[in-house]
Amino acid sequence: MFNLFTRKSGNYKDDILSGITVSLLLVPEAIAFSFLANVNPMVGLWSAVFVGFITAAFGGRPGMICGATGAIAVVAAQAVHLGNATGIAGMDIKYLVVALLFAGLFQIIIGVFKFGRFIRLIPHPVMMGFVNGLAILILLGQFLFFQSEFSLDSEGKQVSTWLSTESLGIMIGLILLTMAIIVYLPKLTKAVPPTLVAILAVAGITYFIPGSRDISDIWTMLTGKTAELTSSFPIPTDLSGIPWGEVSFYQAILPISLTIALVGLIESLLTLQLIDEITETRGQGNRECIAQGAANIASGMFGGMGGCATIGQSLINMKNGGRGRTSGIVGALTLFLLIMFGSEIIMAIPVAALVGVMFMIVISTFEWSTFKTFGKVDPSELLIILAVTIVTVITHNLAIAVAVGVILSALIFAWKSSKHVYVHVENETDNEKIYSVEGLLYFGSVKEFSDKFLASSDTENIVIDFEKARICDLSAIEAVNALSERYKSAGKNLRLRHLSADCRATLTKAGNLADIEVLPDDPDYTVANLRSSS
Repeated sequence: MFNLFTRKSGNYKDDILSGITVSLLLVPEAIAFSFLANVNPMVGLWSAVFVGFITAAFGGRPGMICGATGAIAVVAAQAVHLGNATGIAGMDIKYLVVALLFAGLFQIIIGVFKFGRFIRLIPHPVMMGFVNGLAILILLGQFLFFQSEFSLDSEGKQVSTWLSTESLGIMIGLILLTMAIIVYLPKLTKAVPPTLVAILAVAGITYFIPGSRDISDIWTMLTGKTAELTSSFPIPTDLSGIPWGEVSFYQAILPISLTIALVGLIESLLTLQLIDEITETRGQGNRECIAQGAANIASGMFGGMGGCATIGQSLINMKNGGRGRTSGIVGALTLFLLIMFGSEIIMAIPVAALVGVMFMIVISTFEWSTFKTFGKVDPSELLIILAVTIVTVITHNLAIAVAVGVILSALIFAWKSSKHVYVHVENETDNEKIYSVEGLLYFGSVKEFSDKFLASSDTENIVIDFEKARICDLSAIEAVNALSERYKSAGKNLRLRHLSADCRATLTKAGNLADIEVLPDDPDYTVANLRSSS
Protein backbone atom coordinates (compact mmCIF):
# COMPACT_ATOMS: atom_id res chain seq x y z
CA MET A 1 0.00 0.00 0.00
CA PHE A 2 2.84 2.39 0.74
CA ASN A 3 4.77 1.92 -2.48
CA LEU A 4 4.89 5.53 -3.60
CA PHE A 5 5.96 4.90 -7.18
CA THR A 6 3.76 2.06 -8.37
CA ARG A 7 3.69 2.32 -12.15
CA LYS A 8 0.46 1.90 -14.10
CA SER A 9 1.50 3.37 -17.43
CA GLY A 10 3.29 6.43 -18.78
CA ASN A 11 6.79 7.46 -17.74
CA TYR A 12 8.56 9.59 -15.14
CA LYS A 13 9.24 12.45 -17.55
CA ASP A 14 5.55 12.89 -18.34
CA ASP A 15 4.63 12.52 -14.67
CA ILE A 16 7.14 15.15 -13.53
CA LEU A 17 6.33 17.72 -16.22
CA SER A 18 2.61 17.19 -15.77
CA GLY A 19 2.96 17.49 -12.00
CA ILE A 20 4.68 20.86 -12.37
CA THR A 21 1.88 22.03 -14.68
CA VAL A 22 -0.80 20.90 -12.26
CA SER A 23 0.86 22.74 -9.37
CA LEU A 24 0.44 26.03 -11.24
CA LEU A 25 -3.22 25.27 -11.93
CA LEU A 26 -3.93 24.55 -8.27
CA VAL A 27 -2.91 28.05 -7.16
CA PRO A 28 -5.77 30.28 -8.43
CA GLU A 29 -8.46 27.79 -7.47
CA ALA A 30 -7.04 27.37 -3.97
CA ILE A 31 -7.09 31.13 -3.49
CA ALA A 32 -10.62 31.52 -4.89
CA PHE A 33 -11.98 28.61 -2.81
CA SER A 34 -10.37 30.05 0.33
CA PHE A 35 -12.38 33.19 -0.24
CA LEU A 36 -15.49 31.06 -0.68
CA ALA A 37 -14.80 29.37 2.68
CA ASN A 38 -14.13 32.74 4.37
CA VAL A 39 -10.55 31.86 5.32
CA ASN A 40 -7.11 33.26 4.50
CA PRO A 41 -5.86 32.23 1.00
CA MET A 42 -2.88 30.50 2.65
CA VAL A 43 -5.36 28.01 4.12
CA GLY A 44 -6.42 26.87 0.65
CA LEU A 45 -2.85 26.69 -0.63
CA TRP A 46 -1.65 24.52 2.26
CA SER A 47 -4.73 22.33 1.83
CA ALA A 48 -3.69 21.64 -1.76
CA VAL A 49 -0.23 20.63 -0.53
CA PHE A 50 -1.33 18.25 2.24
CA VAL A 51 -4.33 16.72 0.50
CA GLY A 52 -2.52 16.50 -2.81
CA PHE A 53 0.58 14.75 -1.44
CA ILE A 54 -1.14 12.22 0.86
CA THR A 55 -3.77 11.13 -1.68
CA ALA A 56 -1.20 10.93 -4.49
CA ALA A 57 1.16 8.83 -2.38
CA PHE A 58 -1.30 6.50 -0.69
CA GLY A 59 -4.63 6.85 -2.55
CA GLY A 60 -6.39 4.36 -4.74
CA ARG A 61 -6.06 6.11 -8.11
CA PRO A 62 -2.58 6.91 -9.47
CA GLY A 63 -2.69 10.05 -11.56
CA MET A 64 -5.74 11.56 -9.86
CA ILE A 65 -5.10 15.06 -8.51
CA CYS A 66 -6.59 16.25 -5.23
CA GLY A 67 -6.61 19.66 -3.61
CA ALA A 68 -8.85 22.44 -2.33
CA THR A 69 -12.24 22.33 -4.07
CA GLY A 70 -15.36 24.44 -4.27
CA ALA A 71 -17.60 21.58 -3.11
CA ILE A 72 -15.66 21.30 0.17
CA ALA A 73 -15.23 25.07 0.53
CA VAL A 74 -19.00 25.66 0.53
CA VAL A 75 -19.45 23.24 3.44
CA ALA A 76 -16.29 24.39 5.25
CA ALA A 77 -17.74 27.90 5.32
CA GLN A 78 -20.48 26.60 7.62
CA ALA A 79 -17.89 25.46 10.20
CA VAL A 80 -16.14 28.83 9.93
CA HIS A 81 -19.48 30.56 10.50
CA LEU A 82 -20.07 28.47 13.65
CA GLY A 83 -16.65 29.46 14.97
CA ASN A 84 -17.30 33.13 14.24
CA ALA A 85 -20.63 32.91 16.07
CA THR A 86 -18.79 32.23 19.33
CA GLY A 87 -17.31 35.72 19.22
CA ILE A 88 -13.90 34.34 20.23
CA ALA A 89 -10.98 35.42 18.07
CA GLY A 90 -9.42 32.56 16.11
CA MET A 91 -12.24 30.13 16.89
CA ASP A 92 -13.33 30.10 13.22
CA ILE A 93 -10.33 28.06 12.09
CA LYS A 94 -10.54 25.83 15.20
CA TYR A 95 -14.11 24.83 14.41
CA LEU A 96 -13.05 24.11 10.84
CA VAL A 97 -10.21 21.92 12.11
CA VAL A 98 -12.57 19.90 14.32
CA ALA A 99 -15.01 19.51 11.42
CA LEU A 100 -12.19 18.15 9.25
CA LEU A 101 -11.00 15.77 11.97
CA PHE A 102 -14.43 14.16 12.22
CA ALA A 103 -14.88 14.26 8.42
CA GLY A 104 -11.58 12.43 7.96
CA LEU A 105 -12.60 9.86 10.56
CA PHE A 106 -15.91 9.26 8.76
CA GLN A 107 -14.07 8.77 5.47
CA ILE A 108 -11.63 6.29 6.99
CA ILE A 109 -14.53 4.30 8.49
CA ILE A 110 -16.26 4.25 5.08
CA GLY A 111 -13.06 2.93 3.50
CA VAL A 112 -12.34 0.34 6.18
CA PHE A 113 -15.85 -1.13 5.92
CA LYS A 114 -15.58 -1.06 2.10
CA PHE A 115 -18.60 1.15 1.51
CA GLY A 116 -16.76 2.87 -1.34
CA ARG A 117 -17.88 0.10 -3.69
CA PHE A 118 -21.41 1.53 -3.66
CA ILE A 119 -20.24 4.36 -5.92
CA ARG A 120 -20.38 1.83 -8.77
CA LEU A 121 -24.13 1.55 -8.28
CA ILE A 122 -24.58 5.09 -9.58
CA PRO A 123 -26.31 4.87 -13.01
CA HIS A 124 -24.54 6.19 -16.10
CA PRO A 125 -27.09 9.01 -16.73
CA VAL A 126 -26.36 10.30 -13.21
CA MET A 127 -22.65 10.19 -13.99
CA MET A 128 -23.23 12.16 -17.21
CA GLY A 129 -25.34 14.75 -15.39
CA PHE A 130 -22.67 15.08 -12.68
CA VAL A 131 -19.92 15.63 -15.25
CA ASN A 132 -21.98 18.14 -17.25
CA GLY A 133 -22.96 20.08 -14.11
CA LEU A 134 -19.36 20.16 -12.94
CA ALA A 135 -18.20 21.44 -16.33
CA ILE A 136 -20.76 24.24 -16.16
CA LEU A 137 -19.66 25.12 -12.61
CA ILE A 138 -16.02 25.30 -13.73
CA LEU A 139 -17.07 27.53 -16.64
CA LEU A 140 -19.09 29.87 -14.41
CA GLY A 141 -16.22 30.04 -11.92
CA GLN A 142 -13.93 31.54 -14.55
CA PHE A 143 -16.04 34.68 -14.94
CA LEU A 144 -14.66 35.81 -11.59
CA PHE A 145 -11.35 36.50 -13.34
CA PHE A 146 -12.98 38.89 -15.82
CA GLN A 147 -13.80 41.28 -12.98
CA SER A 148 -11.68 44.15 -11.78
CA GLU A 149 -13.40 44.54 -8.41
CA PHE A 150 -15.20 42.07 -6.19
CA SER A 151 -16.95 42.94 -2.95
CA LEU A 152 -20.08 42.43 -0.86
CA ASP A 153 -22.58 45.19 -0.14
CA SER A 154 -24.26 45.85 3.22
CA GLU A 155 -26.85 43.14 2.50
CA GLY A 156 -24.19 40.52 1.69
CA LYS A 157 -24.86 40.57 -2.05
CA GLN A 158 -21.99 40.33 -4.52
CA VAL A 159 -20.99 43.59 -6.22
CA SER A 160 -18.71 43.26 -9.24
CA THR A 161 -17.09 45.57 -11.75
CA TRP A 162 -16.05 44.13 -15.09
CA LEU A 163 -12.76 44.83 -16.83
CA SER A 164 -12.49 47.74 -19.21
CA THR A 165 -12.99 47.07 -22.91
CA GLU A 166 -9.25 47.26 -23.62
CA SER A 167 -8.25 44.98 -20.74
CA LEU A 168 -11.02 42.56 -21.61
CA GLY A 169 -9.88 42.41 -25.25
CA ILE A 170 -6.28 41.70 -24.23
CA MET A 171 -7.37 38.97 -21.82
CA ILE A 172 -9.63 37.27 -24.38
CA GLY A 173 -6.80 37.32 -26.93
CA LEU A 174 -4.39 35.68 -24.45
CA ILE A 175 -7.01 33.10 -23.51
CA LEU A 176 -7.49 32.15 -27.16
CA LEU A 177 -3.70 31.94 -27.61
CA THR A 178 -3.47 29.61 -24.61
CA MET A 179 -6.20 27.38 -25.98
CA ALA A 180 -4.61 27.34 -29.44
CA ILE A 181 -1.25 26.20 -28.05
CA ILE A 182 -2.92 23.41 -26.08
CA VAL A 183 -4.82 22.21 -29.17
CA TYR A 184 -2.14 22.50 -31.86
CA LEU A 185 1.20 21.92 -30.06
CA PRO A 186 0.63 18.15 -29.70
CA LYS A 187 0.39 17.97 -33.51
CA LEU A 188 3.98 19.29 -33.70
CA THR A 189 5.56 17.54 -30.73
CA LYS A 190 4.53 15.50 -27.71
CA ALA A 191 7.85 15.89 -25.91
CA VAL A 192 6.46 18.46 -23.45
CA PRO A 193 3.01 19.03 -21.92
CA PRO A 194 1.17 21.60 -24.07
CA THR A 195 -0.48 23.11 -20.98
CA LEU A 196 2.87 23.94 -19.40
CA VAL A 197 4.16 25.41 -22.66
CA ALA A 198 0.99 27.52 -22.98
CA ILE A 199 1.35 28.94 -19.46
CA LEU A 200 5.04 29.75 -19.94
CA ALA A 201 4.46 31.29 -23.39
CA VAL A 202 1.63 33.52 -22.22
CA ALA A 203 3.65 34.47 -19.12
CA GLY A 204 6.49 35.59 -21.40
CA ILE A 205 4.12 37.65 -23.54
CA THR A 206 2.36 39.32 -20.61
CA TYR A 207 5.74 40.41 -19.23
CA PHE A 208 5.82 42.97 -22.05
CA ILE A 209 2.15 44.00 -21.79
CA PRO A 210 1.59 46.71 -19.15
CA GLY A 211 -1.39 46.11 -16.90
CA SER A 212 -1.70 42.40 -17.62
CA ARG A 213 -3.42 40.61 -14.74
CA ASP A 214 -1.72 37.94 -12.68
CA ILE A 215 -2.41 36.00 -9.47
CA SER A 216 -1.42 38.94 -7.26
CA ASP A 217 -4.23 41.01 -8.82
CA ILE A 218 -6.76 38.26 -8.08
CA TRP A 219 -5.49 37.94 -4.51
CA THR A 220 -5.92 41.67 -3.95
CA MET A 221 -9.36 41.66 -5.58
CA LEU A 222 -10.62 38.79 -3.43
CA THR A 223 -9.09 39.80 -0.09
CA GLY A 224 -8.80 43.56 -0.42
CA LYS A 225 -5.18 43.23 0.75
CA THR A 226 -1.81 43.32 -0.95
CA ALA A 227 -0.78 39.86 -2.07
CA GLU A 228 1.55 38.25 0.44
CA LEU A 229 2.58 34.63 0.97
CA THR A 230 3.79 33.51 4.39
CA SER A 231 6.78 31.31 3.70
CA SER A 232 6.85 29.55 7.09
CA PHE A 233 5.59 25.98 7.38
CA PRO A 234 2.29 25.84 9.35
CA ILE A 235 2.31 24.38 12.85
CA PRO A 236 -0.46 22.14 14.25
CA THR A 237 -3.53 24.13 15.27
CA ASP A 238 -4.10 24.65 18.98
CA LEU A 239 -7.58 23.34 19.81
CA SER A 240 -7.85 24.85 23.27
CA GLY A 241 -11.18 26.51 23.93
CA ILE A 242 -13.24 23.96 21.98
CA PRO A 243 -16.33 22.98 24.05
CA TRP A 244 -15.68 19.23 23.90
CA GLY A 245 -18.06 18.50 26.75
CA GLU A 246 -21.13 20.20 25.27
CA VAL A 247 -23.67 18.05 23.41
CA SER A 248 -24.85 21.07 21.40
CA PHE A 249 -21.35 21.41 19.95
CA TYR A 250 -21.47 17.92 18.45
CA GLN A 251 -25.04 18.46 17.26
CA ALA A 252 -23.79 21.46 15.29
CA ILE A 253 -20.42 20.20 14.04
CA LEU A 254 -21.09 16.53 13.20
CA PRO A 255 -23.64 17.21 10.41
CA ILE A 256 -21.09 19.54 8.79
CA SER A 257 -18.37 16.90 9.14
CA LEU A 258 -20.56 14.19 7.65
CA THR A 259 -21.45 16.45 4.72
CA ILE A 260 -17.78 17.22 4.09
CA ALA A 261 -16.99 13.50 4.18
CA LEU A 262 -19.77 12.50 1.79
CA VAL A 263 -19.34 15.40 -0.64
CA GLY A 264 -15.59 14.79 -0.78
CA LEU A 265 -15.93 11.06 -1.34
CA ILE A 266 -18.68 11.35 -3.93
CA GLU A 267 -16.69 13.87 -5.97
CA SER A 268 -13.48 11.86 -5.58
CA LEU A 269 -14.97 8.45 -6.35
CA LEU A 270 -16.88 9.77 -9.36
CA THR A 271 -13.64 11.34 -10.61
CA LEU A 272 -11.89 8.03 -9.96
CA GLN A 273 -14.55 6.23 -11.99
CA LEU A 274 -14.19 8.74 -14.83
CA ILE A 275 -10.41 8.25 -14.94
CA ASP A 276 -10.94 4.49 -14.85
CA GLU A 277 -12.92 4.82 -18.07
CA ILE A 278 -10.30 7.07 -19.67
CA THR A 279 -7.33 4.85 -18.79
CA GLU A 280 -9.20 1.52 -19.04
CA THR A 281 -7.87 0.54 -15.63
CA ARG A 282 -9.54 0.17 -12.26
CA GLY A 283 -8.72 2.21 -9.18
CA GLN A 284 -9.28 1.16 -5.57
CA GLY A 285 -12.21 3.11 -4.18
CA ASN A 286 -11.97 1.98 -0.57
CA ARG A 287 -8.25 2.70 -0.43
CA GLU A 288 -8.99 6.17 -1.79
CA CYS A 289 -11.54 6.71 0.99
CA ILE A 290 -8.94 5.91 3.65
CA ALA A 291 -6.32 8.15 2.02
CA GLN A 292 -8.83 11.01 1.70
CA GLY A 293 -9.68 10.68 5.39
CA ALA A 294 -6.03 10.77 6.44
CA ALA A 295 -5.40 13.74 4.12
CA ASN A 296 -8.29 15.77 5.56
CA ILE A 297 -7.17 15.06 9.13
CA ALA A 298 -3.63 16.19 8.33
CA SER A 299 -4.89 19.20 6.39
CA GLY A 300 -7.08 20.27 9.29
CA MET A 301 -4.39 19.88 11.94
CA PHE A 302 -2.01 22.08 9.95
CA GLY A 303 -4.50 24.84 9.29
CA GLY A 304 -5.95 23.71 5.97
CA MET A 305 -9.55 23.60 4.78
CA GLY A 306 -9.55 20.02 3.51
CA GLY A 307 -10.21 18.92 -0.03
CA CYS A 308 -10.90 16.10 -2.44
CA ALA A 309 -10.30 15.16 -6.07
CA THR A 310 -10.27 18.00 -8.59
CA ILE A 311 -11.74 16.70 -11.82
CA GLY A 312 -10.32 19.55 -13.92
CA GLN A 313 -6.71 19.13 -12.82
CA SER A 314 -7.06 15.35 -12.95
CA LEU A 315 -8.14 15.51 -16.59
CA ILE A 316 -5.32 17.90 -17.43
CA ASN A 317 -2.91 15.48 -15.74
CA MET A 318 -4.29 12.63 -17.85
CA LYS A 319 -4.07 14.75 -21.01
CA ASN A 320 -0.43 15.59 -20.29
CA GLY A 321 0.49 11.94 -19.78
CA GLY A 322 0.53 11.95 -15.97
CA ARG A 323 -0.48 8.41 -15.11
CA GLY A 324 1.56 7.43 -12.05
CA ARG A 325 1.68 8.55 -8.44
CA THR A 326 4.74 10.62 -9.28
CA SER A 327 2.63 13.25 -11.06
CA GLY A 328 0.50 14.03 -7.99
CA ILE A 329 3.48 13.88 -5.63
CA VAL A 330 5.52 16.24 -7.84
CA GLY A 331 2.54 18.57 -8.10
CA ALA A 332 2.16 18.79 -4.31
CA LEU A 333 5.90 19.17 -3.70
CA THR A 334 6.23 21.82 -6.42
CA LEU A 335 3.40 23.79 -4.85
CA PHE A 336 5.12 23.42 -1.47
CA LEU A 337 8.37 24.82 -2.88
CA LEU A 338 6.53 27.65 -4.60
CA ILE A 339 4.84 28.65 -1.33
CA MET A 340 8.06 28.43 0.67
CA PHE A 341 10.56 29.90 -1.78
CA GLY A 342 8.80 31.05 -4.94
CA SER A 343 6.05 33.41 -3.91
CA GLU A 344 7.02 35.81 -6.70
CA ILE A 345 6.56 33.03 -9.27
CA ILE A 346 3.08 32.25 -7.94
CA MET A 347 2.06 35.86 -8.01
CA ALA A 348 3.35 36.33 -11.56
CA ILE A 349 1.31 33.50 -13.11
CA PRO A 350 -0.91 35.16 -15.76
CA VAL A 351 -4.61 34.84 -15.13
CA ALA A 352 -5.42 34.64 -18.86
CA ALA A 353 -3.30 31.50 -19.26
CA LEU A 354 -5.02 29.79 -16.34
CA VAL A 355 -8.49 30.74 -17.59
CA GLY A 356 -7.59 29.40 -21.03
CA VAL A 357 -6.51 26.11 -19.48
CA MET A 358 -9.74 25.90 -17.48
CA PHE A 359 -11.80 26.57 -20.62
CA MET A 360 -10.07 23.58 -22.21
CA ILE A 361 -10.95 21.55 -19.12
CA VAL A 362 -14.59 22.56 -19.53
CA ILE A 363 -14.55 21.45 -23.18
CA SER A 364 -12.96 18.10 -22.35
CA THR A 365 -15.09 17.51 -19.24
CA PHE A 366 -18.54 18.14 -20.70
CA GLU A 367 -20.23 15.03 -22.10
CA TRP A 368 -20.98 16.30 -25.60
CA SER A 369 -22.40 12.88 -26.41
CA THR A 370 -25.42 13.97 -24.35
CA PHE A 371 -26.74 15.85 -27.39
CA LYS A 372 -26.36 12.74 -29.56
CA THR A 373 -28.67 10.77 -27.29
CA PHE A 374 -31.75 12.85 -28.17
CA GLY A 375 -34.26 10.60 -29.89
CA LYS A 376 -32.02 7.55 -29.39
CA VAL A 377 -32.60 6.74 -25.70
CA ASP A 378 -35.63 6.71 -23.45
CA PRO A 379 -36.74 10.26 -22.50
CA SER A 380 -36.45 9.28 -18.82
CA GLU A 381 -32.68 8.90 -19.25
CA LEU A 382 -32.45 12.45 -20.59
CA LEU A 383 -34.61 13.64 -17.70
CA ILE A 384 -32.14 12.16 -15.20
CA ILE A 385 -29.14 13.77 -16.96
CA LEU A 386 -30.88 17.15 -17.06
CA ALA A 387 -32.07 16.95 -13.44
CA VAL A 388 -28.60 16.10 -12.08
CA THR A 389 -27.00 18.83 -14.19
CA ILE A 390 -29.45 21.49 -13.00
CA VAL A 391 -29.24 20.47 -9.33
CA THR A 392 -25.43 20.50 -9.51
CA VAL A 393 -25.36 24.01 -10.97
CA ILE A 394 -28.01 25.43 -8.62
CA THR A 395 -26.87 23.89 -5.33
CA HIS A 396 -23.10 23.59 -6.01
CA ASN A 397 -23.49 20.41 -3.93
CA LEU A 398 -22.52 17.27 -5.80
CA ALA A 399 -23.76 14.99 -3.02
CA ILE A 400 -27.28 16.40 -3.29
CA ALA A 401 -27.19 16.25 -7.09
CA VAL A 402 -26.07 12.62 -7.15
CA ALA A 403 -28.63 11.68 -4.48
CA VAL A 404 -31.38 13.29 -6.55
CA GLY A 405 -30.20 11.41 -9.62
CA VAL A 406 -30.04 8.04 -7.87
CA ILE A 407 -33.48 8.48 -6.30
CA LEU A 408 -34.96 9.60 -9.62
CA SER A 409 -33.35 6.63 -11.39
CA ALA A 410 -34.73 4.23 -8.79
CA LEU A 411 -38.24 5.66 -9.08
CA ILE A 412 -38.18 5.49 -12.87
CA PHE A 413 -36.90 1.92 -12.74
CA ALA A 414 -39.62 0.98 -10.26
CA TRP A 415 -42.28 2.58 -12.45
CA LYS A 416 -41.08 0.82 -15.60
CA SER A 417 -40.53 -2.61 -14.06
CA SER A 418 -43.92 -2.52 -12.34
CA LYS A 419 -45.46 -2.77 -15.79
CA HIS A 420 -43.46 -5.87 -16.69
CA VAL A 421 -45.10 -8.51 -14.52
CA TYR A 422 -46.92 -11.01 -16.72
CA VAL A 423 -49.36 -13.65 -15.55
CA HIS A 424 -50.89 -16.16 -17.96
CA VAL A 425 -52.62 -19.51 -17.70
CA GLU A 426 -50.16 -22.29 -18.50
CA ASN A 427 -52.57 -25.21 -18.13
CA GLU A 428 -56.19 -25.61 -17.07
CA THR A 429 -58.45 -28.57 -16.19
CA ASP A 430 -61.83 -28.83 -14.54
CA ASN A 431 -60.43 -28.74 -11.01
CA GLU A 432 -56.94 -27.20 -11.42
CA LYS A 433 -55.47 -24.15 -13.06
CA ILE A 434 -51.73 -23.46 -13.38
CA TYR A 435 -50.62 -19.83 -13.67
CA SER A 436 -47.14 -18.85 -14.91
CA VAL A 437 -45.61 -15.59 -13.59
CA GLU A 438 -42.80 -13.65 -15.29
CA GLY A 439 -40.92 -10.65 -13.90
CA LEU A 440 -39.88 -9.14 -10.59
CA LEU A 441 -42.40 -9.13 -7.79
CA TYR A 442 -41.72 -6.18 -5.47
CA PHE A 443 -43.43 -3.11 -4.05
CA GLY A 444 -43.91 -1.51 -7.46
CA SER A 445 -45.45 -4.52 -9.18
CA VAL A 446 -47.52 -6.26 -6.48
CA LYS A 447 -50.77 -4.54 -7.44
CA GLU A 448 -50.35 -5.51 -11.08
CA PHE A 449 -49.68 -9.08 -9.88
CA SER A 450 -52.62 -9.29 -7.45
CA ASP A 451 -55.13 -7.92 -9.94
CA LYS A 452 -54.55 -10.92 -12.22
CA PHE A 453 -56.23 -13.35 -9.80
CA LEU A 454 -59.95 -13.68 -9.03
CA ALA A 455 -60.35 -16.17 -6.17
CA SER A 456 -64.15 -16.28 -6.29
CA SER A 457 -64.36 -17.48 -9.90
CA ASP A 458 -61.21 -19.63 -10.04
CA THR A 459 -61.03 -23.44 -9.96
CA GLU A 460 -60.73 -25.39 -6.72
CA ASN A 461 -56.97 -25.96 -6.98
CA ILE A 462 -54.60 -23.21 -8.03
CA VAL A 463 -50.87 -23.50 -8.78
CA ILE A 464 -48.71 -20.42 -9.35
CA ASP A 465 -45.43 -21.18 -11.13
CA PHE A 466 -42.57 -18.79 -10.23
CA GLU A 467 -39.89 -20.35 -12.44
CA LYS A 468 -39.61 -17.12 -14.46
CA ALA A 469 -40.31 -14.74 -11.57
CA ARG A 470 -38.66 -13.61 -8.38
CA ILE A 471 -40.00 -12.49 -5.00
CA CYS A 472 -37.88 -9.50 -4.05
CA ASP A 473 -39.11 -7.72 -0.92
CA LEU A 474 -41.55 -7.55 1.98
CA SER A 475 -44.27 -6.07 -0.21
CA ALA A 476 -44.06 -9.14 -2.45
CA ILE A 477 -44.26 -11.47 0.56
CA GLU A 478 -47.32 -9.65 1.84
CA ALA A 479 -48.90 -9.83 -1.62
CA VAL A 480 -48.42 -13.62 -1.70
CA ASN A 481 -49.81 -13.93 1.84
CA ALA A 482 -52.81 -11.79 0.95
CA LEU A 483 -53.45 -13.88 -2.16
CA SER A 484 -53.25 -17.06 -0.07
CA GLU A 485 -55.79 -15.66 2.39
CA ARG A 486 -58.15 -14.73 -0.45
CA TYR A 487 -58.14 -18.27 -1.84
CA LYS A 488 -58.48 -19.82 1.63
CA SER A 489 -61.44 -17.59 2.36
CA ALA A 490 -63.00 -18.82 -0.89
CA GLY A 491 -62.43 -22.43 0.22
CA LYS A 492 -59.79 -23.13 -2.40
CA ASN A 493 -56.23 -24.49 -2.39
CA LEU A 494 -53.28 -22.33 -3.48
CA ARG A 495 -49.82 -23.77 -4.05
CA LEU A 496 -46.59 -22.14 -5.21
CA ARG A 497 -43.87 -23.93 -7.09
CA HIS A 498 -40.52 -23.40 -8.77
CA LEU A 499 -39.48 -20.84 -6.16
CA SER A 500 -35.75 -20.29 -5.97
CA ALA A 501 -34.04 -21.39 -2.75
CA ASP A 502 -33.60 -17.82 -1.46
CA CYS A 503 -37.25 -17.01 -2.22
CA ARG A 504 -38.39 -20.11 -0.31
CA ALA A 505 -36.15 -19.19 2.61
CA THR A 506 -37.53 -15.64 2.60
CA LEU A 507 -41.14 -16.84 2.65
CA THR A 508 -40.46 -19.44 5.33
CA LYS A 509 -38.63 -16.98 7.55
CA ALA A 510 -41.50 -14.52 7.19
CA GLY A 511 -43.96 -17.20 8.32
CA ASN A 512 -45.72 -17.37 4.99
CA LEU A 513 -49.18 -19.03 5.14
CA ALA A 514 -49.17 -20.34 1.58
CA ASP A 515 -48.64 -24.03 0.79
CA ILE A 516 -45.24 -24.01 -0.93
CA GLU A 517 -44.83 -27.02 -3.20
CA VAL A 518 -41.26 -27.86 -4.20
CA LEU A 519 -41.16 -30.40 -7.02
CA PRO A 520 -38.17 -32.76 -7.45
CA ASP A 521 -37.29 -31.15 -10.77
CA ASP A 522 -37.31 -27.59 -9.43
CA PRO A 523 -34.31 -25.62 -10.69
CA ASP A 524 -31.57 -24.96 -8.16
CA TYR A 525 -30.81 -21.24 -8.06
CA THR A 526 -27.53 -19.99 -6.67
CA VAL A 527 -26.42 -16.44 -5.92
CA ALA A 528 -22.90 -15.50 -6.90
CA ASN A 529 -20.84 -13.69 -4.28
CA LEU A 530 -18.83 -11.13 -6.20
CA ARG A 531 -16.08 -9.58 -4.14
CA SER A 532 -14.92 -6.14 -5.19
CA SER A 533 -11.21 -5.51 -5.37
CA SER A 534 -11.71 -1.88 -4.45
